[in-house]
Amino acid sequence: MTPLQQASIAKAQQCIQQASTFFNRPFSLPEIKFTQRGKIAGTARLQGWEIRINPILLEENQHTFINEVIPHEIAHLITFKLYGRVRPHGKEWQGVMNQVFNLPARTTHSFSVDSVKGKTFPYRCKCSTHELTVRRHNRVQKKQTQYVCKNCQSPLKLSRAKINCLEPKSTVVKLTTSNN
Repeated sequence: MTPLQQASIAKAQQCIQQASTFFNRPFSLPEIKFTQRGKIAGTARLQGWEIRINPILLEENQHTFINEVIPHEIAHLITFKLYGRVRPHGKEWQGVMNQVFNLPARTTHSFSVDSVKGKTFPYRCKCSTHELTVRRHNRVQKKQTQYVCKNCQSPLKLSRAKINCLEPKSTVVKLTTSNN
């Protein structure tokens, strides 16, 4: 186990202790796996009482990851134990983040995902170019889904030309799914 993984587990233990003290009831340390893949920083498996951490994003964003992502995932588990199935980032989860961990209740990370980004396919709408993941591309090709640009409402069409995207990294592709 790496020192960074040990620090992540120590932070999880600290969060569990904080929650146990705050709610005056014991919570056990979840199983912590460093197996999360892709652009997702971490996930909480509620019934399995485990969290999965993306080891690449952890390595690239150590301080923020340990201080925000670990408490974020632990908050999901604590919320589930206390309230059962509720909205994933609902008021109960927000309360745990704000009151127990004294952290803002952010629902997404802002880490660069360039190093974990998979192959993408260029699609065009009337206003711009969008990069679709392999999974989304395959769903379009199998005619399972059609994606529509939220800006111009036109359907996305596969672009045969290889495009060098010059848009800033902060541009977020907004898509909706319409099942046909």
